[in-house]
Amino acid sequence: MSAWRFSRYFLGSAPSITEARRFVTALLRGSPIVGEAELIVSELATNAIRHSASGRFGGRFLVTVQAHPDRFWLGVLDEGGPSSPKVFRPSMGAEGGRGLLLVSTLALDWGVWGDDRGRTVWAVLRSQPQTASCS
Repeated sequence: MSAWRFSRYFLGSAPSITEARRFVTALLRGSPIVGEAELIVSELATNAIRHSASGRFGGRFLVTVQAHPDRFWLGVLDEGGPSSPKVFRPSMGAEGGRGLLLVSTLALDWGVWGDDRGRTVWAVLRSQPQTASCS
């Protein structure tokens, strides 16, 4: 697979999460990891809208997908906020808070860069799903 990169801005509203998923689906159609990629982008876009200035009136977020020979890089750039994203281990019965925990479970690697004026939360997936080996 040759390397490529596509990015697209979305309005900072709930319907844009569906559009961001469709964007990823269109780019990764036929890839065995399209489901994981959709889920990760959905979680990161949801966090951008809920926890950053991207969710305010007129806000937006940027989704970027980069293909490399052996992996995909997914990133969501938000418009910043007062706190940095981190994995939250919610208590039993708590609603919400599982997004980055899910991302950290699905991704080969993930991270955050930026500050209160804008952050990119990113994740890396192998281009082929990991298979369990039998010993």
